Amino acid sequence: MLRKMVVFSIMLLLAVPTFAGDRSEGGAIGVRGGINQYMGDDFDDSIMKPAFSMFAEKYFTNHFSLETAFNVSQMSGETKPVDFTSQLTGASLLGRMALLGSGFRPYLAGGVEILTFDPEMDPAASVNYDQTDNELAVGLPVGGGVSLGLTEDWVFDVRGLYHFMIKDDLDYLYGGSDDHFVTATAGLTKIFYANKDKDMDGLLKDDEKARGTDPNVADTDSDGLNDGEEVLTYLTDPLKVDSDDDGLSDMDELKKYKTDPLKADTDGDKLNDKEELMETKTNPLAADSDGDDLSDYAEIKRYETDPNKMDTDGDGLGDGVEVNKHKTSPLKKDTDDGTVDDAAEVKRGTNPLDKADDVILEVEKVGAKIILDGIVFKTGSADVSEESAEILEKAYQTMKAYPEMEVEIQGYTDSVGRESSNKRLSQRRADSVRQWLVNKGIEGARIVAKGYGEDDPIASNATKEGRAQNRRIEFMRLK
Repeated sequence: MLRKMVVFSIMLLLAVPTFAGDRSEGGAIGVRGGINQYMGDDFDDSIMKPAFSMFAEKYFTNHFSLETAFNVSQMSGETKPVDFTSQLTGASLLGRMALLGSGFRPYLAGGVEILTFDPEMDPAASVNYDQTDNELAVGLPVGGGVSLGLTEDWVFDVRGLYHFMIKDDLDYLYGGSDDHFVTATAGLTKIFYANKDKDMDGLLKDDEKARGTDPNVADTDSDGLNDGEEVLTYLTDPLKVDSDDDGLSDMDELKKYKTDPLKADTDGDKLNDKEELMETKTNPLAADSDGDDLSDYAEIKRYETDPNKMDTDGDGLGDGVEVNKHKTSPLKKDTDDGTVDDAAEVKRGTNPLDKADDVILEVEKVGAKIILDGIVFKTGSADVSEESAEILEKAYQTMKAYPEMEVEIQGYTDSVGRESSNKRLSQRRADSVRQWLVNKGIEGARIVAKGYGEDDPIASNATKEGRAQNRRIEFMRLK
């Protein structure tokens, strides 16, 4: 009967799905109930009696544990002339070695027990027996069983133990072998797992369970950072290789690129970190990689300038200065398609957006003179002709380009005619040029007009060509 019960229990265990957990350093409590069968002196019949125990267990590894238990049972034998029933109460200490660490765990057990026994028997029997009650006995229980993980925390257990007793009077009879017995029990065990950091990642088991990380693997997402680092130090997601979904692993962002693994766009320039590193080759830690006062995003998406070159068109003006200050094109050296590049126009004060002012008179220093070649007056007249407009426009743009400059407009004539008349004529002509510039917007205080008549000829007055050269207007810088 006992053998059938054990076989049936094992078959039941094999048929049920199992749950496993690492019990290292954990503990358990439980109860068992079953039967006890006397295996002592030669009685005609050994009757199975109930057995019960409550126990606590400590796991030192996932396979080895120690169990201490409080046990209550009976054993009984029937024969002629003596029948008996003995009450057994005691405590045991058993070592258990699981042969498997899974949810289905066959195991071996062995240990020591101390119990009291109080047999009752037929007093009419004329046999030699000991009248002392509640005696102590020492036993060595050995055997094994199978446990089945019903859930992660609850286990169903079937066990069989043979109790080798160092005593021969559990049944009051002396003689023959010592009075051994067998127990077969089944019960439920509640497992208490150790809240430990088995994988040494800095997170306890309960915390890992709550977060969904693997308590047996230090780096759940295999990104090169252990779970504890991610949770406690970097605040990244230990379940995702790339916490911010920017295409870079958390490990690379932290250790290689020094970018923020929690922000897809570390520098906030609207380009994600991977795009900057792999495509645009810009600095993901600086919104303006080349320091030209234009963000990398603006250069790439709006202005089509080079985010890694401060001066894309190489005209001497940074891209930001061209876009934000001068409104010139950072892609063209000469925005107005004149003859002077943007930087040169800005430096001298002309408008880089207006090609009309590209050509001016180059007056380098105070006292320098320039002949305004091309100014034409009617004979004996001080009226400026239309043909003079081009050279006068240059003079105007020059004054505009150098707002601090002051000049003297000097008028000269040839030697034909009276000297006094020529001097008056040269003054009027110089005044006409001055007035033309004032009418264009140049402050009158910046211009002095003076007629020198036929003084300082630059060619011979004996020839027609020479006299033509002497009839001139000169532009001299005073300041």
